Amino acid sequence: MKNLFVGNMSFQTTESDLRALFEPFGQITRIHIVQDRETGQPRGFAFVEIADDAEAAKAISALNGKEVAGRALKVNGATPRPERGGSRGGGFRDRGRGGREF
Repeated sequence: MKNLFVGNMSFQTTESDLRALFEPFGQITRIHIVQDRETGQPRGFAFVEIADDAEAAKAISALNGKEVAGRALKVNGATPRPERGGSRGGGFRDRGRGGREF
């Protein structure tokens, strides 16, 4: 399976639009349109997972730079997000006094 990054999308692009765009190249196993956590609005990019690597390469070749809804799409192989280190807080903190602070 190959995960593709699709960027520079119109904010009105739907999952159906992406499916219609990518289905001619192979079996789509997943589509995820990224949304802003606070507003719930699309952020203008998505990830499309295609079952076969060769089919994914054909999709990249055909769709990278293709104009859709007045925007030139950026399509390439998605790179895994680096793991975040450390804690983000939100729990108890031991201050070395034997007790815990809230």
